[in-house]
Amino acid sequence: MARTASYVPKTDPGVPSFSLGFTDSSHEGASTQETEREKSPEAANLIEQLDSLVQRIASSAAKGKNTSPQIQRETGGESSAKFETLGGMNQIPDDMKQKCYIWGTRLKEDADGNTNEYEEMCTLIGQGEYILMRMHLASLQAKSDIESQIVSAICLILNNKNEKRFKEQIYCLPPDIVCMALSDHPNGEFVSPKTKKEFRVEAYPSFIPFIDRKKLTSHPYVSFRLIFAPVCYSGHWWLWLINTRKRKCQILDPLHKKAPTDERKAINKFTGYVFSRLITYAGGEPLQKGEREKEIKSPYVKISGQKTSYDCAVYVMKWMELIEPENIKKGKYQWDNWPQEEVDHYRVEYASRILFSEMNKQRDRAIRESSAIRLSKPSSVLLSPFCQINSADIETG
Repeated sequence: MARTASYVPKTDPGVPSFSLGFTDSSHEGASTQETEREKSPEAANLIEQLDSLVQRIASSAAKGKNTSPQIQRETGGESSAKFETLGGMNQIPDDMKQKCYIWGTRLKEDADGNTNEYEEMCTLIGQGEYILMRMHLASLQAKSDIESQIVSAICLILNNKNEKRFKEQIYCLPPDIVCMALSDHPNGEFVSPKTKKEFRVEAYPSFIPFIDRKKLTSHPYVSFRLIFAPVCYSGHWWLWLINTRKRKCQILDPLHKKAPTDERKAINKFTGYVFSRLITYAGGEPLQKGEREKEIKSPYVKISGQKTSYDCAVYVMKWMELIEPENIKKGKYQWDNWPQEEVDHYRVEYASRILFSEMNKQRDRAIRESSAIRLSKPSSVLLSPFCQINSADIETG
């Protein structure tokens, strides 16, 4: 899998650290589940209920019933996500989101210095099986550059939502192929210095299955007219808006109001060419014909964006959900930007949105493992991804 933002786990002394006082009961020594069953009838009953819940979810999925948690569009920092419990459909509690975030993003190291970063955590079932490892989810930690696989996962989840916006109007193009192409064609060079060839979609067979060809081409019997296409280069993300009917493109950049360098201008020209080739490969008409295909114009939209150097991917993912292109007036998009604490909160939200997605084949495990974490000191601090976790915060027996 392509990685556009290298994630190296490290301790940042400038980030506040809090002692959470929670216990990961799945790794306790003296207090194992068997001991809990013997000592506490209530604990035994809870475990049985959890096992029953997971079995019901797996059984429902096998029957094709829509009984899975529905992760719906959020408003601000509050999630309207639904989660099926034994008591019925209720909002996912904040502590459950935090448990999921802790379980999914926490890297562990053994005595030999080996980590669990390559552990498979999520398999999204769509046009193919899209696999996320723990190192991808760990990139949702505070002040980390978010991996391209997280952005691709959100694209796949949004495209699967039962909403008119994503069923009929907007297609979110997973960024894997364009990110790989930019890696092979540095600085936007049309002829790769590695292969001595121009870009070809067929050169990336591993990612072709995740492209929805009908949506990408604006099929005449489908009302799709817009493609939202995330792009990452040198650790920075921005978003292309492609009108497939008018053959026009615009760029929303969380940091820049125009192309910051000549290199970026060249990269944008090459990226436009890649998108045009993808549309053509899927059976549609190119954005431009002939040599003009390598000169596709992509003006920047002026929009309020990120306040830090590391939240560009968060903005791009949220913009795919919320941006209304018809509100772009005279090259500007007016909106109320989020306060920083809300942007921080989205990192927590995305972990549970991915791991609890009905598309996740390993969702049962995510529910069980997240539920196994006990938060003994609930606090508003728990919802901050700036809360650093170390071995002193976890009782392991």
